[in-house]
Amino acid sequence: MDRELALELVRVTEAAAIASAQWMGRGDKINADDAATSAMRAMFDSVAMEGVVVIGEGELDEAPMLYIGEELGNKTGPAVDIAVDPLEGTNIVAKGHNNAMAVIAAAERGALLHAPDMYMDKIAVGKNAKGLIHLDDPIERTIDIVARANNKRVRDLTVIIQERDRHEDLIQRVIQKGARVKLFGDGDVGASIATCLPHTGVDLFVGRGGAPEGVISAAAIKSLDGDMQARLVPQNDAESDRCKTMGLEDPLQLLTMDDLVKSDDAIFAATGVTEGELLNGVKFLGGDLTETDSIVMRAKTKTVRFVKAHHHLSQKPHLVMNEK
Repeated sequence: MDRELALELVRVTEAAAIASAQWMGRGDKINADDAATSAMRAMFDSVAMEGVVVIGEGELDEAPMLYIGEELGNKTGPAVDIAVDPLEGTNIVAKGHNNAMAVIAAAERGALLHAPDMYMDKIAVGKNAKGLIHLDDPIERTIDIVARANNKRVRDLTVIIQERDRHEDLIQRVIQKGARVKLFGDGDVGASIATCLPHTGVDLFVGRGGAPEGVISAAAIKSLDGDMQARLVPQNDAESDRCKTMGLEDPLQLLTMDDLVKSDDAIFAATGVTEGELLNGVKFLGGDLTETDSIVMRAKTKTVRFVKAHHHLSQKPHLVMNEK
């Protein structure tokens, strides 16, 4: 893929973030998500690529845009798979909480796992523990392995887990092992990526969350030379059949990093919507001036760029919310 595509995708996430940030704290996750989706879809039209959505807002009959199978781009660039979450954290924005982002993953055609919208068990670590983890290991063994790899005492290790009832036993086992627990509400893309960035202080991500978010996270973690494993968790026969329809013959197979993202030619881009540990949120600086904070990375080169940008909304009227 052209290296220019990486920065083009940042323009797309910036647009989605600005549009949705205007709904922060208004208690309306539907309009926040719609704003992000509409802005992202419109900006894709100017990107030099032949993109196809493999993870998006749903099937054609479920979503008017960014649906699975939709073609994106101006048809002048590389053929790529696109995975999007225009607003990762709709509830976060509606409530004015932290860590909402607009995210995109892209890879050469056929490289991204076509993950159905269902649960997925996941584990992720940074580069020090790469190749040492296994999804089926007891959490106590995993904590020992990751602690040794990161040259930490168990009591200094931080495990990030989504705060859900389904994780209560897991949380208690981590506590009993003696490690530290960091809970988060929504937005497991940012939480899993945090394991690969030393400044976050997070060592291990584990738990059950959305499969589409897992694939998007994998593109970032691969770019950061970390490691991830996963397994889909179909809840019924219909979900198992859906896995097979999307090309996964064994819905319960262990998915390694190379199953989730089959190529090193992958890109991840994200822009913060609300304040977070990974990125700052959109800031409205007065007048028509707006500031965004983004990250973009390429798995092929392991290059990571942080992009801070100022936008004049008078030049981008399509991103300005229509007040009622």
